[in-house]
Amino acid sequence: MTTDSAAQAPQALATPELAPNTVPIVGRSAPFPVRRIYCVGRNYVDHIREMKEGDERDPPFFFQKPADALVTDGAVPYPSFTDDFQYELELVVAMGRTPDADAPHSVLDCVLGYAVGLDMTRRDRQRECLQQGRPWEAGKSFDASAPCGPILPVEVAGHVLSGALTLHVNGAVRQQSVLEKMIWNVPEIIVQLSRQYQLMPGDLIYTGTPAGVGAVGPGDALVGRIDGLPPLEVTITASR
Repeated sequence: MTTDSAAQAPQALATPELAPNTVPIVGRSAPFPVRRIYCVGRNYVDHIREMKEGDERDPPFFFQKPADALVTDGAVPYPSFTDDFQYELELVVAMGRTPDADAPHSVLDCVLGYAVGLDMTRRDRQRECLQQGRPWEAGKSFDASAPCGPILPVEVAGHVLSGALTLHVNGAVRQQSVLEKMIWNVPEIIVQLSRQYQLMPGDLIYTGTPAGVGAVGPGDALVGRIDGLPPLEVTITASR
């Protein structure tokens, strides 16, 4: 008796070809394809005191968000699994080349440009992770948690290492500080990250948030500004 080998063969899984998530680059037709999203935790003293977490003298630490958490169209859906959805305004660094951690004087040469970003956070889930000594993924690494504005290339405006950052929610100021108050500045962040990972073109680095974080809900409009950069405007929409 013969068997139909074709009928018995396992079917191949259908794997869709996904285009990389991208961020517009000011003045360029080709966007920035995002490889990884790194975030710096606790990089402003006032935010550490606000959250009552950690030692102000601690070295920087990092967590990641998936590349498909990126949002560039201005619509951020209120996520599931939270009752405390909060914003964190941040300077974003876009890497154009791989830096050398042993040559700290040259790491800025590897930066393609800068943007305004929001590290959206399920604060209740993050607090649970902290209390239980678990990683932060439940609080930080979820869908649509990484809004990012257009990238301004270094050749247009130089390096954005100082200046004011301000977040308005429904027209009211909620966060206001200056980049100079970072505990770890941009070159130091790049060096520290490069000792732990191989940074590559396409990597985004969210550099930490100042005090003033708070909750938002559907219908709220957020406008983040950092001196010299295109603003980031997002609206919180209903859950998906």
